[in-house]
Amino acid sequence: MTRLMDLYYRLPSPVRSLAVTVRGYYLRSWRYGTITEKIAAEALAKDFWNEEQWSKWQSEQLAKLLHRAATQVPYYREMWAKRRANGDNSSWMELSNWPVLEKEPLRHDPRAFIADDCNIKKMYCTTTSGTTGKSLEIWSTRETLTQYYGVAEARGRLWYGVSRHKRWAMQGGVAIIPPRTSKPPFWVWNRSLNQLYLSAYHLTRDRIPMFLDVLSEYKIEWLYGYPSYLYIMANEMLRTAKKTVKLKVVITSAEPLFDYQREVIEKAFGCPVRETWGMSEMCASAGECEHGRMHLWPEVGITEIMSDGIVAPENISGEMICTGLVNHEMPLIRYRIGDQATLAPNEKCECGRTLPILKSIDGRTFDMIYLPNGRITNRFEPIFSREFPLIEGQVIQESVHKLRLLYVPTSEFTEEHAVKLLARAKSFVGCDEVDITLEACESIPRTPSGKFKTVVCNLPADQKAAIQRGDFDVILQNHSSKS
Repeated sequence: MTRLMDLYYRLPSPVRSLAVTVRGYYLRSWRYGTITEKIAAEALAKDFWNEEQWSKWQSEQLAKLLHRAATQVPYYREMWAKRRANGDNSSWMELSNWPVLEKEPLRHDPRAFIADDCNIKKMYCTTTSGTTGKSLEIWSTRETLTQYYGVAEARGRLWYGVSRHKRWAMQGGVAIIPPRTSKPPFWVWNRSLNQLYLSAYHLTRDRIPMFLDVLSEYKIEWLYGYPSYLYIMANEMLRTAKKTVKLKVVITSAEPLFDYQREVIEKAFGCPVRETWGMSEMCASAGECEHGRMHLWPEVGITEIMSDGIVAPENISGEMICTGLVNHEMPLIRYRIGDQATLAPNEKCECGRTLPILKSIDGRTFDMIYLPNGRITNRFEPIFSREFPLIEGQVIQESVHKLRLLYVPTSEFTEEHAVKLLARAKSFVGCDEVDITLEACESIPRTPSGKFKTVVCNLPADQKAAIQRGDFDVILQNHSSKS
């Protein structure tokens, strides 16, 4: 993969967009089909199902899933065989009889979770973004992906009056532009998906006008991205009074959306901001309705909230334990996703939809890293790619000129890997003024609440506040005077 990316980076910009478009046709063939509109229409109709209809539907899907997993999936079949050998005769048809699944077994041997009757050569592998600094492999069939993306089209697009057929832009974490590129374009046009992909890695304050101009140039109707980056862009729009872009909706994902971010983004782009939430493992997804409520998508999975090892009652915050109902080829049952939330299943929403309400999501929070070249980022997943035998990794910023890379190696990790890891980090950061050091460790500390943070910024609070106000130049000047 690294060699392919190196080759891709050497391509001229127009050819790069062509390569991305070709890749887009491939993705479109897996995600969408002739039945996508039908699936989306059915999902919209299910929005108003009553409790009895949803209970019956989920029970039927869950029964098929549990039986298949216990009898045809190697990991679960072996688990139940051991339980039977130890005298455990509990039924695998009861979800409560299944143990909580941690990420490590899935990370260690993902193919042990694939059903026996599946041909992996005819399946698609999705690699997660690696919120613990180490990615996961999720395998699925074309039918599964089409089903999931059909529901996502309904509740993540049509709810907001837009669709994948309209021109849209995505500010995402894929490194589609070489890290050290200093001249535009910092984007590629993916014709096959009607998508303008903006490189989040190249967002600096002085480049924001270019990003805004290209949104107008391509007649973009809606924008999708990380709240932290969209907030930076919107802040600069308001600061410079640049009002060249008006969208139908801005849709956020991957990070928590805070009220102060929503307010600024809505004001800058002159449209509503809608939050969505989900995961590559396809165990749970949710979207915000027009009344500001987050609704779970019951077709995607069953969500339990656990506190102190037991299922929590309504309105009690706890860990999200999710069982995916979409992917029967690689079922994940009672999977601990790492987020906390509060469910309000009996509350009614003004929108009239009967989908369960997520009262709050205490998802993973992300610090931002501020580099001397003006770049602001929190997406460091490409550094910790699968080619490195690592358990997890973390980036820590001690100053605008100093980063520490903590990593937990496996027994296969060598000095050669360390040299390559440091080179990858320096290339990705793309700023020679930043000193990067590697630190191997046995484990990476968690927050007091047990959360893992891929990125930690230790800049003083006053510096962070100044940067949020747009006074980044002042921070750099202060640093230079102290050096």
